Amino acid sequence: MKSVVLPGGEAVPALGLGTWNMGDARARRAEELAALRAGLDAGLRLIDTAEMYGDGRSEELVAEAIAGRRDEVFLVSKVLPGNATRRGTLAACEASLARLKTDRIDLYLLHWRGGTPFAETLEALQALQRAGKIRHYGVSNLDLADMREWWAAPGGPKLATNQLLYNLTRRGIAFDLLPWLRERGVSVMAYSPLEQARMLNNRALLQIAAQAGCTPAQLALAWLLAQDGVIAIPKSGSVACVLENRAALDLRLTPELQAALDRAFPPPRSAQPLEML
Repeated sequence: MKSVVLPGGEAVPALGLGTWNMGDARARRAEELAALRAGLDAGLRLIDTAEMYGDGRSEELVAEAIAGRRDEVFLVSKVLPGNATRRGTLAACEASLARLKTDRIDLYLLHWRGGTPFAETLEALQALQRAGKIRHYGVSNLDLADMREWWAAPGGPKLATNQLLYNLTRRGIAFDLLPWLRERGVSVMAYSPLEQARMLNNRALLQIAAQAGCTPAQLALAWLLAQDGVIAIPKSGSVACVLENRAALDLRLTPELQAALDRAFPPPRSAQPLEML
């Protein structure tokens, strides 16, 4: 299993499990639980969730999936910007811990920027860390200007990751934000790495994947996994899709494949506004 080393020295899987839109439908619950458990069995022991996902139902689904296996899992959750005051962050974390049925969250993220000053949110995150409620903290959906501001606040440089929309069709961060983060040893957690499955019918990707003898999903994930400091968290609600994604770890991205992907999905030539879903 390829891993990414966080700034504190801890290694985490480079391929994990996303849960956006999971836990919402009772009819899919058994299948989603089986998918998460299959992922853990396959070594994908990083699970990403958030208080926003299904108003907490995703966290409850994760709790059921990891029951009896908590120590195997690197657990990521997020606080909504509307809750990111000092008092609100502490309360939101306690609520997430209760839904997740655990005593700690391994990585706790500010979901996106809101109206609360970064320094206040950071104060709360550091208090949670001192109390053992969270082990690492980070951010999501912060652009370069935001990151510079975050970095300048007390405790800002101690963040572990910036979770960002990043995939073959959304390469904007590669121009400036990604290099800035890499220079500081901050990992990137790529959400929607398959563009919520929309890119899987892309004609160019289908053609290149066929030539490589793999599926479009595997090729798109292998492109991310070949990059230093990048963690991919595809959401998969079926065991078959989880195992298909897992096989991306075995795919070698040759220079020829990389060149073909760059021609089909060109890297940015100038700074781009940060994209979000």
